[in-house]
Amino acid sequence: MPLALKDRVRETSSTTGTGTLTLAGAVAGFQSFSVIGNANTTYYAIVDSSANTWEVGLGTYTASGTTLSRDTVLESSAGGVRVSFGAGAKDVFCTYPAEQAVTLDDVQTFTNKTLTGYTETVFALTGTTPALNPGNGTVQTWTLSGNSTPTDSIAAGQSMTLMINDGTAFTITWPSVTWKTDAGVAPTLNTTGFTAIVLWDVGGVLYGARVGDA
Repeated sequence: MPLALKDRVRETSSTTGTGTLTLAGAVAGFQSFSVIGNANTTYYAIVDSSANTWEVGLGTYTASGTTLSRDTVLESSAGGVRVSFGAGAKDVFCTYPAEQAVTLDDVQTFTNKTLTGYTETVFALTGTTPALNPGNGTVQTWTLSGNSTPTDSIAAGQSMTLMINDGTAFTITWPSVTWKTDAGVAPTLNTTGFTAIVLWDVGGVLYGARVGDA
């Protein structure tokens, strides 16, 4: 589903461990995560001041149960993996991670309307249920670790190139994709090297095409 960013979104949660957070309501003067929209993704931060632990990542808000999943961790006090939070209230709020930001310093020159001097970080998907989200980068890699079911977080007008390494012949159950290659069915993945796939959304319809091997 689409990536949503909203201002002054902050709630608390008493959820422990490394799983999905149950949100406990907006802090005074702030909005609740409901403004993100059901099933939409957003960048989040979790802070437990009493334990000096924190986590920044990409999650999915679910209205039923008012929960926020922790889909992709970008940075954390646990070395970049999910923090196992202890008892007590944690602050949970929307943020815009520094590593996802594009600033003027990233852009060196425009020559004949061509952008130069900017190199995008290649994002590595992990797990068996990752969100396909161009917000993490328009070029992404994915080494399969088991039979997988990714979720669609590509908004209309967005696209991404996905390099898939499937050396063990795992299967992918794709979200609803209109495939424009391989006779209109999901492409068969290589078991040696990468399979390159492009995904894009036009008017809310997700399209896909196998573009080659690498």
